[in-house]
Amino acid sequence: MSAEQKAKELGIDLRPQEPGYLNLCIKSGIHLITSGHVSDIKGVLGKDLAVEDGYKAARECAEKILRSVHNTHGTLDGLRVVKLLGCVYSDPGFTDQHLVINGASDLLHELYGKDGDGYHARSAVGFAALPTGVAVEIEAIFEIL
Repeated sequence: MSAEQKAKELGIDLRPQEPGYLNLCIKSGIHLITSGHVSDIKGVLGKDLAVEDGYKAARECAEKILRSVHNTHGTLDGLRVVKLLGCVYSDPGFTDQHLVINGASDLLHELYGKDGDGYHARSAVGFAALPTGVAVEIEAIFEIL
């Protein structure tokens, strides 16, 4: 089953989006580069939210990224996930950012394969604050195959 078919089966929203203040996804050569996509879930990991909440927030970000990629490229097929940057609104003592961002990585592994085109580089970083108090913000780079 293709990545596009899997996404549709999972109920990921791929409908067209209205252009925003900034480009949500831009094509540059053979790459699709996304802006940061934020979760609807708000709060501080390690204070207001548990790792499980952050995991859901990261998955939500990945779903939004996929929608933007689809809207720019026309399909989710024929892509390789190159890199994710995961930003986590974290309490100073919170050190499980990597487990939070697994929510995004796991979805991309599910669509593109953990041992295939979904096997990506990644950074998971804690921040003292994120815009509007969101729990997670993620940006991505995809290669067009």
